[in-house]
Amino acid sequence: TGTLTYGQMVVTDIVTQDESEFLRMVASIEKYSEHPLARAIVTKASEMNIELVDVNDFEAISGFGVIGTYQNQSLKVGNQRFVEGAGHSLSAQADNLSNQGKTSMWVKLDDEIVGLIAVADTIKEDAKQTVAKLKKQQIDVVMITGDNERTATAIAAQAGIDHVIAEVLPEDKANKVMELQASGKKVMMVGDGINDSVALVQSDVGLAISSGTDVAIESADVVLMHDELDDIDKTIRLSKATLRNIKQNLFWAFFYNVVGIPLAMGVFTFFG
Repeated sequence: TGTLTYGQMVVTDIVTQDESEFLRMVASIEKYSEHPLARAIVTKASEMNIELVDVNDFEAISGFGVIGTYQNQSLKVGNQRFVEGAGHSLSAQADNLSNQGKTSMWVKLDDEIVGLIAVADTIKEDAKQTVAKLKKQQIDVVMITGDNERTATAIAAQAGIDHVIAEVLPEDKANKVMELQASGKKVMMVGDGINDSVALVQSDVGLAISSGTDVAIESADVVLMHDELDDIDKTIRLSKATLRNIKQNLFWAFFYNVVGIPLAMGVFTFFG
């Protein structure tokens, strides 16, 4: 998802009883995280001049959320599975937010789910145009993401992507690439995050965007020097043109030698 969007997350919805205290609690734990969702929450708290407090025992669980001790209480912020919120009364609201392309995070204090906070990103201007160009080249475009299915589907629809593989844990992205390869497809993986690095290596061609993490760049076969998705289409066209030139040059080189060498050897004596 982060490859298709600007990555400038903003808080869009807060579902709780005491919004100010709720935001103080969530931002206090998220300030320890480097995730774009976390930064959006901390920025929102800063805009509202909310003073944050220290959180102890902070731990980030990749693909799930964060956990820590807030004012002597266990605090969890993450996806529904992480806080064990299946069947909760807030599920309908979380589904509605997801249908709008927003990522909703559940907040659990000790054994009680105390609210939701939703964050959304804006899709890059050239995302839809790039997908259309790739489709024109008869390339299947698949979105693979850790986001929940509703959020992923909403963002994919905006970009014109028909195939979505959602709710994929970081370590499973490479397995999904392998599944596509096992079905007989050649796979180019485009990514920019730490979570994409193994999948970039597994793919037939790994393509990283230079604005991404160092790990992704080191894992890729190709690195785009600009943060422009349209360069994906240009890369494929350039590689095809290069290969076509190589084949043409080889053809004429062989043709020249097939004719020229016998001629130099005097095989065509009837020419004198």
